[in-house]
Amino acid sequence: MNLSPLTAISPIDGRYAEKTHSLRLIFSEYGLIRYRVLVEIRWLQALAAHPGILEVPPLSASAVARLEAIADGFDATEAQQVKAFEKTTNHDVKAVEYYLKAQIKDHPELAAISEFIHFACTSEDINNLAYALMLRDARELVLQPALDKLITSLADLAHRYADQPMLARTHGQPASPTTLGKEIAVFAHRLIIERNQLATVALFGKANGAVGNYNAHFAAYPDVDWPSLSEALIESLGLVQNPYTTQIENHDFIARYFHALMRANTILLDFSRDVWAYISVGYFKQRTVEGEVGSSTMPHKVNPIDFENAEGNLGIGNALLDHLTQKLPISRWQRDLTDSTVLRNLGVGVAHSIIAFAAIEKGISKLEAEPKRLAADLDDNWEVLGEAIQTVMRRYGLPEPYEQLKKLTRGQKLGRDAIRAFVETLALPADAKQRLLAMTPASYTGNAAEQAKSLEP
Repeated sequence: MNLSPLTAISPIDGRYAEKTHSLRLIFSEYGLIRYRVLVEIRWLQALAAHPGILEVPPLSASAVARLEAIADGFDATEAQQVKAFEKTTNHDVKAVEYYLKAQIKDHPELAAISEFIHFACTSEDINNLAYALMLRDARELVLQPALDKLITSLADLAHRYADQPMLARTHGQPASPTTLGKEIAVFAHRLIIERNQLATVALFGKANGAVGNYNAHFAAYPDVDWPSLSEALIESLGLVQNPYTTQIENHDFIARYFHALMRANTILLDFSRDVWAYISVGYFKQRTVEGEVGSSTMPHKVNPIDFENAEGNLGIGNALLDHLTQKLPISRWQRDLTDSTVLRNLGVGVAHSIIAFAAIEKGISKLEAEPKRLAADLDDNWEVLGEAIQTVMRRYGLPEPYEQLKKLTRGQKLGRDAIRAFVETLALPADAKQRLLAMTPASYTGNAAEQAKSLEP
């Protein structure tokens, strides 16, 4: 049976294939091979550019053009050629070396230096840089744009409903009112922080040989400053050199990267659950889409499926990312192979995150506030003004303000008249009393509206 979205085992490449296609060029087997080819080419170019490595003279324009053509033209067909070499080598990185040698054998200048492809390298010199480049491109091309889009959508929602009063709930119970927009702004602001944290995670790499000491490098060229050459190569790739490693780069930066993504995912999971609950109590309604069905048996239903889908995928994504953050920084002695198969799953947690982001975007696009329902809840809970009243009483030195309001309101449903009657009995200055008498649950929102309006995505 041929592989297709209908026959794929994972929903990443099946049901949700359209949502994750942008990750295929980055995290697929093809993507890994493509990055390896690029790293091998850049290493050869770095050797040629160094004046102390006489056996690899500076490359001519023709040689540079040939190498760039190999890198730029590397497609799935070329990747199949690498896999053909791997059938013989049973070694995926060595297969890349043989592929490149085959690609330059008819170019005399490059063929003469073909043994300097993969020179002094261990496989991990190539692999760690390839994986770092994966994470670089995933962040720049997919994750940051997706998070920025979500932040903008949340900010738009916060601004739209900045003035919409809403009964807050702490411990699930009626609490001091807020506005719908301000509550959305809280999530947007939290997400901005984690987006920025993710953007600033330094991506490390190493190119220092079998156990991180440049052993073979100095054996061949003892007078070359190999750490500086290595650093120049790594920085040219947009990465940061890790000067202290074993055979592998220590993967600590991957943990930092994924922890930032996990925190963003957790914030969005919290948001999805809150919006689900707001829909449940009628604060939001969802615009219907022609032809959609909410239930196979109950025609009236418009389910919050986008937020439920997001919650599920965020949970799966974080579970996978959490394993990667715990496993990858651990390696026995100078190297064991337990990270190898795990690293091939770098894109899985990212993919589930992207699926969730798309679901949340879709869900947000359907949301419409229900002002009447919000107003009804506020009007049914005048007792929440007890906080304001007892605080004003404290200012003016009235006796036992908290205790008086506790006796009046705790566990009680009070209406407008009961609250006003109590305020009328208080020995307060006229202006303070008038402010309390004019106050309603809908007006008692502090600076919530201003907070929502001032949010900048």
